[in-house]
Amino acid sequence: MLTLFHSPRSRSTRVLALLQELGALDEVNIEIVTIERLDGSGARDARNPHPEGKVPLLLEDGVQIRESAAIVQYLADRFPAAGLSIPPDHPQRGAYLSWFAWYAGVMEPLLTLESAGLQHPALVRTFRTTAEAEARLREALQGRDFLFGERFTAADLLLSSAYAWKGKPGDPVIDAWVDRCTARHSAAFAIQFDSQALAAA
Repeated sequence: MLTLFHSPRSRSTRVLALLQELGALDEVNIEIVTIERLDGSGARDARNPHPEGKVPLLLEDGVQIRESAAIVQYLADRFPAAGLSIPPDHPQRGAYLSWFAWYAGVMEPLLTLESAGLQHPALVRTFRTTAEAEARLREALQGRDFLFGERFTAADLLLSSAYAWKGKPGDPVIDAWVDRCTARHSAAFAIQFDSQALAAA
C-alpha cells in the first residue's frame, strides 16, 4: 500500500488529481496532515515524516518519494495502464522527462520568485525570465491540445497545476491549455476532496 501525505489546497492537491486520473485511489492511503502556510497559519505535523514537514510525500515500503515532479513521474510510471506516462522505450520519453526537470528547475522557481517580487541579474542568468518560460511553453503547445499533441500526460497535469494555483498568464495558447487541463474530472475531484477534508477538520 502506498501512502500519500496530503494537506488540502496545497501542492499535494495535484497528486490527488493524478491518482484519480490513474484510477489508483483505492491503492493509496491518504493521510491528511497540516503544514506551515505562507500566510503564517498552520503548523508542522508530527505525523508527517517528510524531513522538512512539507507535502506531497509518497511513502512505499518505507521508502520516501519527495518533490512533486518526482512523485507525479513515479506514479504515472507505476500505473502505466492509465496511459499518462510515456514509456522508457518510446522515442518521446526523453522529451517527456525534460518537462519534469524543467518544471522543477525553471518554471516553479520563476513563478515563486515572481510571486515574492524578487529580481536579480544572477537569477535571470540562472532561470531566465517568466516571459521566456511562457514563450517556451507557448511554442510547445502551438497547434496542440497538450504537450504531446492530443494526448494528455502527467507532464500536462504537473505544469498546468502551477497556473491553477497562480492564475492563468493571459496568453491565449497557454490559457486554453490550462482550461483544458483543469476541466478534466480529476481536477474537480481534487477540489471536492479538499473541500470535504477542510469541512471535516
